[in-house]
Amino acid sequence: MRNIRVSENIIPVSEFKARAAEWLRRLSRSSEPLVITQNGKAAGVLLSPAAYDEFTERYRFMKAVEQGLFDFDAGRVTSHADVVAEMRRRFGGSDE
Repeated sequence: MRNIRVSENIIPVSEFKARAAEWLRRLSRSSEPLVITQNGKAAGVLLSPAAYDEFTERYRFMKAVEQGLFDFDAGRVTSHADVVAEMRRRFGGSDE
């Protein structure tokens, strides 16, 4: 997702309502968000489905990393050697 271009990506709600189909077509061709204002203040952000998917995937990844760091800090870790030994016990395997 690229940076918002004030001249192109921020519109009042009245303009969005008047030209919604056009804005939605434009959004589908771009990964840039559209900020919709109401009474001169940001009221919402509209994303294409692809941009939304990218955003949520990155968010889930960051939350998983955050959880991993939290687990590490709390001492909930297992050494590599212990994991390898457990996998060999469960699934067999060579000593390669």
